[in-house]
Amino acid sequence: MVRRFKQAYPKVHLVVHQASPSEIVALLQSGEADIGIATEALDGGHAAGSNFASFPFYDWHHLVVVPDGHALTESPKLTLRALAEHPLITYHAGYTGRPRIDATFAEAGLTPDVVMSALDADVIKTYVEVGLGVGIIAAMAFDATRDSGLKSLDASHLFPSNTTRIAVRRGHYLRGYAYRFLEECSAALTPAVVKAALDTE
Repeated sequence: MVRRFKQAYPKVHLVVHQASPSEIVALLQSGEADIGIATEALDGGHAAGSNFASFPFYDWHHLVVVPDGHALTESPKLTLRALAEHPLITYHAGYTGRPRIDATFAEAGLTPDVVMSALDADVIKTYVEVGLGVGIIAAMAFDATRDSGLKSLDASHLFPSNTTRIAVRRGHYLRGYAYRFLEECSAALTPAVVKAALDTE
């Protein structure tokens, strides 16, 4: 979608910031960012949520990554208890669905041994590849060709799905190309739909 946007608006300077959910909220609040995308902090349940028009962007789930030949690959179906018996590497608290991972273990009465955490799936996969633990990452971050030293294990039955949201701040003027970017992200986000949401308190 970034490529399509750049082709349509070659003279627009598009800057993409990677930030924590709370930093994304702050960038939107200050007007430094026109559009925010995050799994956490952009829904109405967040303290700042009512200041935004927020839309579901895409749904996703976690998967487990292990080195080739790992013991977990021998089980026909991964269980939470089996996962909890290994050192785990996943996202920092508050990032990329980590609260749902923690809640799932807690509800099952299990205490996972999270030995390392990172902001980025590529870092997690690197730690897994060198044998430091079992990784829990977002499914879209795994590429079987690129991550040839690793095996992915389905965990969609273990952890609830996540919804990444896209948001704009009420009272912040959006130029035409910002509306185009939103529509490139999701065909349902037409200028009329976004403007109607911005006008709703």
